[in-house]
Amino acid sequence: MVGDFMRIFFTGGSGKAGRHVAPFLAGQGHQVTNADLVPLDHPGVADLQVDLTDAGETYSALAGLATFAELDLPEKPAYDAIVHFAAVPRILLTSDAKTYATNVLSTYNVLEAATRLGIRKVVFASSETTYGVCFAQGERRPLYVPVDEDHPTVPEDSYAMSKVAGEVTARSFQARTGADIYGLRINNVIEPHEYAEMFPAFLADPSLRRRNLFAYIDARDLGQVVQRCLEVDGLGYEVFNVANADMSVAATTRQVRDRFYDGVEVRREMGRDETFFAIDKARDLLGYAPQHTWRDAVADPGAS
Repeated sequence: MVGDFMRIFFTGGSGKAGRHVAPFLAGQGHQVTNADLVPLDHPGVADLQVDLTDAGETYSALAGLATFAELDLPEKPAYDAIVHFAAVPRILLTSDAKTYATNVLSTYNVLEAATRLGIRKVVFASSETTYGVCFAQGERRPLYVPVDEDHPTVPEDSYAMSKVAGEVTARSFQARTGADIYGLRINNVIEPHEYAEMFPAFLADPSLRRRNLFAYIDARDLGQVVQRCLEVDGLGYEVFNVANADMSVAATTRQVRDRFYDGVEVRREMGRDETFFAIDKARDLLGYAPQHTWRDAVADPGAS
């Protein structure tokens, strides 16, 4: 749905990514409701406490009001879109079984409620972990680089399994309804203040970033790609890698390839500092154009 204004149901707006993306969308002129277990407490975003693992709560929240001001409307408005970020965000926060069950059930509930209510645009958070490298036991390398959306998704951990299950569920609901449902395989989210805190170590030792395929996504650019998903209609079901254009290390692409990916198939020529987490599809279909880089915040030790 293209337009200047959308009524958006945003799940997980109080999380690390959500607390940047939900206010960003509000700043674009959208009305945003944050459905989460804890409030965001942002003046531009409405908070609604919702347990998304409860189907009744999820449906009721999506069918209901967002603000007191909506009481003055002649009839209750409907949501135009859902951005589903709510999840147990990684392994080792709770049991594996609870991580999987929470993420799979909440995604199913959101998609079922959305489609039954006739909402035609859903953007949901998948993950870089679906490729099976990030949370693998021991050393694991991709089958080829750069890693694009056609790379097999056969992870072994509960979190990534839940994200693959979410993608399958989303594809099935899209086939049932014909709605636009876009999944974002989000790389490691970096908040602006984290550049100074974390990147000096990454620049000194690139091996710290091998589980993230040496990539990252600035939280501000994540807001941009979600906005592009809301604006671009008619793609049906699609998944997109989401990362910044460059790597999160000072080593060049060739240096990383020689040290960490020796023997791994290289499918095309890559730029000097180009991310191994390919974003070509998001660029081509969504018009995604990342604006931020760690180089604006941290000195590159290899720069002359």
